[in-house]
Amino acid sequence: MAESMQGLHRTCRCAEVTKEMIGKEVVLMGWVQKARDKGGIIFVDLRDRSGIMQLIFENGSIDEEGFAKAGKLRSEFVIAVTGVVEERGGAVNKNLATGEIELRVKSLRVLSEAEVPPFPIEENSKTKDEIRLKYRYLDLRRPDLQKNIMLKSKVMMLTRQFFAKEGFLEIETPMLGKSTPEGARDYLVPSRVHPGHFYGLPQSPQLFKQLLMCSGYDRYIQIARCFRDEDLRADRQPEFTQIDMELSFVDVDDVIDVNERFLAYLFKEVLDIDVKLPIQRITWQEAMDRFGSDKPDMRFGMELHDVSDVVKNCGFSVFTSALENGGSVRGINAEGQGAMPRKKIDKLVEFAKGYGAKGLAYIAIAEDGTRKSSFAKFMTDEEMDALVAAMDGKAGDLLLFAADKKKLVYDVLGALRLELAKQMDLLDKNEYRFVWVTEFPLLEWSEEENRFTAMHHPFTMPMDEDLQYIDSDPGRVRAKAYDIVLNGVEMGGGSVRIHQADIQSKMFEVLGFTPERANDQFGFLLKAFKYGVPPHAGLAYGFDRMIMLMVGADSIRDVIAFPKVKDASCLMTKAPTPVDPKQLEDLGIEVIPEEKEE
Repeated sequence: MAESMQGLHRTCRCAEVTKEMIGKEVVLMGWVQKARDKGGIIFVDLRDRSGIMQLIFENGSIDEEGFAKAGKLRSEFVIAVTGVVEERGGAVNKNLATGEIELRVKSLRVLSEAEVPPFPIEENSKTKDEIRLKYRYLDLRRPDLQKNIMLKSKVMMLTRQFFAKEGFLEIETPMLGKSTPEGARDYLVPSRVHPGHFYGLPQSPQLFKQLLMCSGYDRYIQIARCFRDEDLRADRQPEFTQIDMELSFVDVDDVIDVNERFLAYLFKEVLDIDVKLPIQRITWQEAMDRFGSDKPDMRFGMELHDVSDVVKNCGFSVFTSALENGGSVRGINAEGQGAMPRKKIDKLVEFAKGYGAKGLAYIAIAEDGTRKSSFAKFMTDEEMDALVAAMDGKAGDLLLFAADKKKLVYDVLGALRLELAKQMDLLDKNEYRFVWVTEFPLLEWSEEENRFTAMHHPFTMPMDEDLQYIDSDPGRVRAKAYDIVLNGVEMGGGSVRIHQADIQSKMFEVLGFTPERANDQFGFLLKAFKYGVPPHAGLAYGFDRMIMLMVGADSIRDVIAFPKVKDASCLMTKAPTPVDPKQLEDLGIEVIPEEKEE
């Protein structure tokens, strides 16, 4: 039966006990990690969020009743103990902060008993995710997850401190807003007071933070909750957190400057890592040409080579037909992989097909300089020599080629580059390599919708020199947009915003909005632009993704207290669930029953 803690006051956490406290009496409270009865003496590892303290129960130090209780302790019992700090009588545990000391217990109270947990509460759990997430309150007791959550709290605090010193104001924006489904799907909230009408949960505070700039607040920051009803991946959740900011009277360099200093401050304070400033910048086009990705991992080379000009007149129709159709031929050099077995090369071909490629062409160069190739018979020796030279190929290298539409070639080789880097163990987890990617295309063509869509969002400013092409060649227009990328992951992104009503209206027009639709969805913003708008720009970090990168987690779920799974459900609470019909009636909503397959 549970005992009361009345009259007791915890003096400190377990790992806060130090050698300097030897001889002093302390009160600790926490969970039993494990108990070991050695006959006449009982050892218990007591755990709380700070770490572990070894407890000693021995006849003479504690009364018979207390010793008997200690003998019944099991994993995850919650206890309170009073005792005296001593130097360890046995071997020192160098793996614990408290490894040189222990607590000789004088009194024990069992505050809560526990059933045997469905999995061990330990670091680096091998338990299936489904079980862990069903019992998330137990999973969160694991020291490695607790470290992640505590580090996240620390980063949140440091973020607020940094931006406050930089003159930013923390301002909350609404959670219940207008649905503007240009981008990902909105989560909708029905209104009881206005039947048939809905709020949209924010995908980001974008419009409100721009309106704050119109309102003269100059520098805004918010650690904001956001919601997107989209397909989930390892680094995505339906609800997530952003470090969201907006600044007035600034251009690209101003936003980049304050954020470089923020990242340097953060990584030094949290991880003791020096971020070299200024952070390298490359344009979007350069990123695609060199790495096949707009979020390049710069920790290793293996850059793409454009060999279109080299092969344009060769006899290999796969190459020439791709070029005739306006595509390109590019390759990567997997140095030292020339002896890769054919089966492994075939697996790489299948990998490439998963990204839309029809196949991969290859040249394997042996250590003696001889070549094996999937297309040698279609090319002369001179053409092969020129191609190998263009790829900087040498003895022992494996050259891989893709030929198709430019975008597809980028996608395939960008993904293949990363896959090969994993196989070749080129990714140093202890290296943090930042890069700014700038000058994104303003628009991208959607085959599905048969129109241009905004690559970032409809409020991004075109580059001044490209504005002239907005009607004649929209795909040519670059944006004043920038992403911050760390180790191949987009950590944050932003842009200079449109602040002129005529340019904003033109942007809506190019995106296929009628004036009526633009006014219906964004009329409040266009109206605000009539009353004096400062030039402004901003940036938002995926906060959870940032923490995932900082702690080296494989999934964003390991840095979120109560995450969802792939179908956006919660295995612990079973959300989403049906609701009481009366609730639906109050909202004027009728659920259409699913048709059962016969």
